[in-house]
Amino acid sequence: MNVNDIQTLDRDVVVIGAGPAGLMAARTLKKNGLSVAVLEARERVGGRTWNGVVADAQGNEHFIELGGQWISPDQTRLIELVDELGLSTFQRYREGKSIYVSPDGTRHEYEGEVLPTSGTTREASDKLIADLDALVAEIDPAKPWEHPRAAELDAISFRDWLAERCDDEEAIDNVSIYVASGMLTKPSRTFSALQAALMAASAGSFSNLVDEDFILDARVDGGMQSVSLTMAHELGDDVILGSPVRSLTWATPDATTADPLNKVKADVRNGVDNNGGPGNVTAYSDKAIVNARYVVLAIPPNLYSRISYTPPLPRDQHIAHQHISMGLVIKVHAVYDTPFWREKGLSGTGFGGGRLVQEVYDNTNYSGGEEDPYGTLVGFVSDVYAEQMWHLPAEERKAAILEAMSLYLGEETKNPIAFYLSDMAAEEWTRGAYATSYDLGGLSRWGYLQNQPTGPIHYACSDIAGEGYQHVDGAIRMGEGVAKHILDQE
Repeated sequence: MNVNDIQTLDRDVVVIGAGPAGLMAARTLKKNGLSVAVLEARERVGGRTWNGVVADAQGNEHFIELGGQWISPDQTRLIELVDELGLSTFQRYREGKSIYVSPDGTRHEYEGEVLPTSGTTREASDKLIADLDALVAEIDPAKPWEHPRAAELDAISFRDWLAERCDDEEAIDNVSIYVASGMLTKPSRTFSALQAALMAASAGSFSNLVDEDFILDARVDGGMQSVSLTMAHELGDDVILGSPVRSLTWATPDATTADPLNKVKADVRNGVDNNGGPGNVTAYSDKAIVNARYVVLAIPPNLYSRISYTPPLPRDQHIAHQHISMGLVIKVHAVYDTPFWREKGLSGTGFGGGRLVQEVYDNTNYSGGEEDPYGTLVGFVSDVYAEQMWHLPAEERKAAILEAMSLYLGEETKNPIAFYLSDMAAEEWTRGAYATSYDLGGLSRWGYLQNQPTGPIHYACSDIAGEGYQHVDGAIRMGEGVAKHILDQE
């Protein structure tokens, strides 16, 4: 773009990121009389929610949700917003028997919520879940670092915490899946027991995470990205796409920090006054320069450093932001002529702790209130397994994943008419999925900083939410909450 084509705008608030958090912040601010500009690096809105299609051999396109999609009953703010926007939801298909594949590869059909493991493993699993529920009841998801034993819980990996209470590897695998591969998408040895407790506390309890009928309850007709698309439509020209923010001026340097002898310019290494209040901000993006009084940084923490700050952010933020990272997961989409598993009396749900594909679900779509005649399965390949898969040739990768899925639902699983792998890790403006989490010891040391404004810079994304952590509901709550905080300053 020619420099002469870059527009200069004066707004009350500049929002960086047009995902659910950023759009909700902008929507709330605009409805309350403040002017906004939303700058989005991608050529689309929605962040980690993304409606897509995959074509079959005949060229027929099939709808798939490349990113986040599910709503659980506790995600009340998202449910309210879906209704406000005139959207509708439908229930995930769950009629019939589910499948459990045990560590030795034995396939079990079962009904109800209890996995068909041995009595010893079931007893061990129940005890671990009870212990986790008791711990989670003590955790405030908005302030987990304030737990009396936060540092202790943050110093031990989740897997080691489980192993201290149980020597049944199958039970440990089956319990850890709900946080490790199922949510944080990192190996259970790489994040802390405190981080796991936060994940469960954000959903109300660990038992809620275990209950797939709760946590994976409903979907939006037309896809979860419809929430962002509808908000963006309301905001109109205030949303500027394909315009990554390259630099942000945001504060006056503290002259006392300058070190002329060593040629160090003045900065704000020790922080600034009036955190959360108005200031003089200028965001420089590819298509617009926006002058504002506040900025909402509505991007995941792993992308904060993609922006050059003038002056640089304070010391604490520099350090903290290096200890929070994205997980890695492949979302597998397989489309079939029909949902063949239903004819076998199966729900399409499958579990197998520690396996290449640890979860499978019926993901058949609805449009306009009617179910798609094609059947769609969704599966997930997490963390280390995802790394292994991406290093394989495409056809070998596809065969390995479909083979793993067929252990649950049979040989027909190997022959989809369309197949697609969501690759958020390759996206420049995402770099992983589902969300960020701290390394060992990070949450108790730096978590308190994540939602504190830095001068006129406010932070909003699902990655730093308490209630709704890592989910669209959390993003919506964060965006709305930051907007209300800014409005309170007026």
